[in-house]
Amino acid sequence: MNDAQEAAQTNQGAAQVQVAVSDCPPEDAQTVFSALNAVFVSDRATDDAPPDSAGTGVTVWAATVDVSAPPAEAAPRRLTAPVTATVQGGYWAVDRLRAGLASVFALQEVGSTSGDQEQEAQLRLVTRPIAA
Repeated sequence: MNDAQEAAQTNQGAAQVQVAVSDCPPEDAQTVFSALNAVFVSDRATDDAPPDSAGTGVTVWAATVDVSAPPAEAAPRRLTAPVTATVQGGYWAVDRLRAGLASVFALQEVGSTSGDQEQEAQLRLVTRPIAA
């Protein structure tokens, strides 16, 4: 993609990605959201800790991430267990978010659904091995 195409994507509002984190402890959700805030701009404040759910159902925490700027450098983050993140947005935006997350976590795409204008991908995030 060239700079003109990237600018057009951004101008059309296609630079936002919806991120939903589930099936993990609140501390791991906080780690994912703080990493997203370090790499991109998010609608979640850095100190907005996800609350623990008292119910027996699945808890999902969500954020909207603006990926219009290239991802910033960020140090790897440690998770206590694998985290499932479902991301949804335009193809370009999802690819940029995936690249930003890959700089902080080891990730594997475990599923995706493609539409005409948007993509939904389910990512498995784990702690990136740190070289000794």
